[in-house]
Amino acid sequence: MAGKICRCSWCEDGGLLQDYHDTEWGIPVHDDRKQFEFLMLEVMQCGLNWMMMLKKREIFRSCFNNFEYEKIAQYTEADVERILAYPGMIRSRRKTEAVIHNAQCFIETAAECHSFSKYLWGFTQNRTVLYRGHNAGALPARTELSDLISADLRKRGFKYLGSVTVYAHMQACGIVNDHLKTCFLYRTLTEETGSLIVRMKDNG
Repeated sequence: MAGKICRCSWCEDGGLLQDYHDTEWGIPVHDDRKQFEFLMLEVMQCGLNWMMMLKKREIFRSCFNNFEYEKIAQYTEADVERILAYPGMIRSRRKTEAVIHNAQCFIETAAECHSFSKYLWGFTQNRTVLYRGHNAGALPARTELSDLISADLRKRGFKYLGSVTVYAHMQACGIVNDHLKTCFLYRTLTEETGSLIVRMKDNG
């Protein structure tokens, strides 16, 4: 009989969370469309829970052209009304408008830095960060690095991307490896990414 696969404790629901953990969370993302999708899921999540985001993910993809940011940046008021009327959609005009606005900022940043992924990974010299203590479960809400990135994103005009939200994105897209040391993905990702262990002050 095969041994039990060890995972991070937060994901063991045998369903959406577990699948998200096993196939996406913490696995390095270098594709701009996926970066935008992950970021905008965080935007939509503000004040809500992550399980709701996973359940509504296909609705978001339908509303926002599969997160093709070039198309979203051209949205008009008619598109805002269309999205708000979509069955099952989160009816927040401010968040919907923020996604459209952020698509425009995303394009500008990608053009300046040759891709948004290159811009974001540049903060860690293209290496995944391992914080001391995090692999034992001592996770903060934000760090000095997320403060730095959030501040720069705000200067670039992005909305709904405070330090806590940015840190969640860093975890999701693999800039930070916050899997527990007992999780089957921890060693795999550490070996594959050439992770950089740092002693950065946590702000959480």
